[in-house]
Amino acid sequence: MVKSKTKPNGKKAPAEEKKHYMEPEYTKVRVVDFDLKDLVSLPTKEIDLNEWLANNTTTFFNLINLQYSTISEFCTGDTCQAMTACNTIYYWYDERGKKMKCTAPQYVDLVMTFVQKLVTDEEIFPTKYGKDFPNSFESLVKKVCRYLFHVLAHIYWAHFKETVALELQGHLNTLYAHFIVFVREFNLVEPKETCIMDDLSEVLCAPLPHYIAYLKVHSVVW
Repeated sequence: MVKSKTKPNGKKAPAEEKKHYMEPEYTKVRVVDFDLKDLVSLPTKEIDLNEWLANNTTTFFNLINLQYSTISEFCTGDTCQAMTACNTIYYWYDERGKKMKCTAPQYVDLVMTFVQKLVTDEEIFPTKYGKDFPNSFESLVKKVCRYLFHVLAHIYWAHFKETVALELQGHLNTLYAHFIVFVREFNLVEPKETCIMDDLSEVLCAPLPHYIAYLKVHSVVW
């Protein structure tokens, strides 16, 4: 099993001088204007919680992977020599527990490879009726969500300008808000992990007035 921990190295990571993603002209842009809490809540008691977590986790993996792919050509070993977000550098821990400092594209590749292997493993994410989820399922979902948060945070911190240039900020904002509301609903990521983006979360997870909903459709559809 791959081990992963998140620790700042005591030094400030390279960062933009200003959080452009916090500017009102960008934070007001979304692709939907409905209550995300209604979207993430377990629909009925008849639906198994693990099935709901599995379905949503797999969906978020696919959407975040797709969102990253839109800026991946700008995320290189030269431009992103470490996996950073705000003043945090994320490290990868291999199966032996050895700490690895990766470039951002290397880290994201490790994340996506690890998650892809999990969500396609019938013993962990079963798709056949009557198949039980393993006892470790919730802890694995939490690990996946923590990794996916790292990817989203890096996109905002290092590649928001490119996202705006591609006119995909509405999709990124909606995806981020949807993800944060989901992990909060089921306590899947520790607040100490997501606190580096609390300012953005507070703005994007607030109810959005209908008149400023972003309606232009690109490649991702909610």
